[in-house]
Amino acid sequence: MSLRADLSRVLADARDRAITAGDLVIPAPTPLPEVGLERPAHPEHGDWASNIAMQLAPVARSTPMRIAETIVAHLEKPASIDEIAVAPPGFLNIRLDPAWVAGQVGPIRDAGMSYGRGTVSDPGRINVEFVSANPTGPLHVGNARGAFVGDVLSRVLGAVGHEVGREYYFNDFGAQVLNLGLSVLARRNGTEIPEDGYRGSYVEELAAELPAEVAQEAAGRPDDAARIVGAWATERVRTGIEASLARLGVHFDVWKEESSLHDGGWVERAVERLRASGHVYEADGATWFGSTAFGDDKDRVIYRSNGLPTYFASDIGYVTEKLGRGFDELIYIWGVDHHGTVARVRNAAEAMGYDRDAIRMLLIAWVRFVRDGVEISMSKRSGEFITLDEVLDEVGVDAARWFFSSRAYTTGIDFDLELAKRQSNENPVYYVQYAHARASSILRHAAEAGVAIDAGRTGELLRHPAEQLLVHHLLDFPDALATAAARRETHEVPRYAYELASAFSAFYRDCKVLTEDEALSSARLALVDATRSVLANALDLLGISAPASM
Repeated sequence: MSLRADLSRVLADARDRAITAGDLVIPAPTPLPEVGLERPAHPEHGDWASNIAMQLAPVARSTPMRIAETIVAHLEKPASIDEIAVAPPGFLNIRLDPAWVAGQVGPIRDAGMSYGRGTVSDPGRINVEFVSANPTGPLHVGNARGAFVGDVLSRVLGAVGHEVGREYYFNDFGAQVLNLGLSVLARRNGTEIPEDGYRGSYVEELAAELPAEVAQEAAGRPDDAARIVGAWATERVRTGIEASLARLGVHFDVWKEESSLHDGGWVERAVERLRASGHVYEADGATWFGSTAFGDDKDRVIYRSNGLPTYFASDIGYVTEKLGRGFDELIYIWGVDHHGTVARVRNAAEAMGYDRDAIRMLLIAWVRFVRDGVEISMSKRSGEFITLDEVLDEVGVDAARWFFSSRAYTTGIDFDLELAKRQSNENPVYYVQYAHARASSILRHAAEAGVAIDAGRTGELLRHPAEQLLVHHLLDFPDALATAAARRETHEVPRYAYELASAFSAFYRDCKVLTEDEALSSARLALVDATRSVLANALDLLGISAPASM
């Protein structure tokens, strides 16, 4: 449990005791609001503040100040709290006990990489589908942002205790595959690439690599040549995508082909569920889902008048197939251009009898690559784009992971290639990694000097403001991780790591670790080791290395 959650429970227990005693009257069956805790705007007001009294005032028929005083009167103060004060117009300001704070260094250090993990009270089975770029070309950095978001989100969800399934869904079923096949054949035969075809050096490479047996089969079946070559080319591209993602440290538990949803009967099952619920009808020779009954602006075609399925047909089959595997929640990580698909898929899920809130789409904002202040334009169809491998070659895996993970997924990114390569404190990932390396160096020097680590007296000895601030940041890690998981958002983790590195730098500046006072040195070494461990923990969640030296 995080410190925030623990303190919230203390206040909730005090509130409940006041209600039981009759000192706080809440008319039944009024639901009680969740106890909120935030950092005060001014540190002198305490370490945490709650507006619980103001939340209760409308139903308790009392003033916030009186409610706050009543809650304090019923508070059973734990060892972690030094004092709790009531401040106008009814805030409860909590100040932690400095000895308790410093005394947490030992438990944090002992927990190691398990610190802050496994905190979710109701773990579920969550499917995270991400990247899912069509296998019509190398993975470019525009659609690769989903790889960074999806991987870190999967790591965070798994860390708090959820069972996570990672999935890549790719289109091996539609016109894009045929167009790729035609493009490869055109390059191989020296003819003009179709208007809807694909260009770029990778198409020439595919044409050169086309196996003789595939080329012969295509030549012998000209009416089916595009499909034959397209099927080989997409599998070849997929192999390259998988290798690029493996280099990034991203793996998938399942690679799901769109064709398998049709071949396995999942689309038909979904349509029958919709039909049984009365939400499918026939019109103009086509099969429709009545999406407007759920607030959509128009109904959606499942099967066209020529009998061919739409992408929406695959979408609803995929929902049925995933939930049929026993997942409690489906998370889709899509580009922002898929916003029009969200409502219709969730509507169909509801119409089929599923919980629409269990279907969650995270729409990823675009990435703009900049070099020397100039944007680099990209287009896969024209062949003008930056591949993921090219970015990794230039800036490295760690820098790429940090820059893609450090912004909310709804926020566009200006990726400065030169900044990402810079080995200085201007580069945030370098700054955080350097903090870990510095902590590791201090511990090595202490071991060489024969100074032992001892957390037994940290509560007594670590009272300097920089020491206290650093431990406060260490105590924030479980909450940062729990918040990221609950919000299905990942930028909390790099933000936390950077703030922890900053607090460690301030501690290193203000508090000499190896002093003539052996007990103080041993206690400070314990704090350094706990910080090193939590930095490594946070970097591990981001998929970033934690170097012992730099």
